[in-house]
Amino acid sequence: MNGAEIKSTLKSGGKVFGTMLSIGRNPRWVPVLDGVGLDYVIIDTEHSPRSRGELGDYLTMFNTSSVAPFVRIPIPDAHYVTMAMDAGAQGILAPYCETVSQVKDVVAAAKWRPLKGEAVERVINSGEHISDATRAYLEDRNKNSVCIIGIESVAAVNNLEDILGVPGIDGIFVGPNDLSISLGIPDQYDRQEYQTTVKRVIDTAGAHGTAVLVHHQTPELSTFWIGQGARFILHGTDRRALAEGFRSEFTRLREFGQDV
Repeated sequence: MNGAEIKSTLKSGGKVFGTMLSIGRNPRWVPVLDGVGLDYVIIDTEHSPRSRGELGDYLTMFNTSSVAPFVRIPIPDAHYVTMAMDAGAQGILAPYCETVSQVKDVVAAAKWRPLKGEAVERVINSGEHISDATRAYLEDRNKNSVCIIGIESVAAVNNLEDILGVPGIDGIFVGPNDLSISLGIPDQYDRQEYQTTVKRVIDTAGAHGTAVLVHHQTPELSTFWIGQGARFILHGTDRRALAEGFRSEFTRLREFGQDV
């Protein structure tokens, strides 16, 4: 899928499936990930150390595959959005957004690049474009751009209704670790307070026609939230898949080796 196809699938009520890349850097990983069931990947630059050159090479290779590459930028800032998009990202995830102002800044850069300054502020605030020709040009240039907003705190959840009023949001991301910490129950994902809060995010976003990503690491938790209405499925990481794959197979081999 490309970004435009992912947006179309979500708008029609469908589901898309992806994972977070936290350790992979070498473009030679891309053919391995192409064809394993992924519609998209999110390349992490918030918590994972990657140079701009490494990211650019990785994105270039992903754009030869059937997997749409998105980038989790370090902070919700237009500069980081445009750096990722200029390098070849088909979308961005802006982490830990809490205010309408932050979200407008991110959406403006993701959806109307390279328009800047007062001109893009007018587009975001009133929908007024310089000309019809400029609108058409920018819409075509950014047709694959997917904009995901991170809702990862109690303050963000309380502001979500206003945040969703910003046009151009394609997905809402829930970061379980940060959200559970903000709730005062770190990593306690079975607690009613956590589940009620995430369900509130899913229902509020759904009322605006916006899909939600709840990033969990186990199939049990991911399937639970699919059952609760998450349609922009973000499951696991490359780090976990590598570790769990080796652990599972070598556990079986060691158990067999002890019996023969």
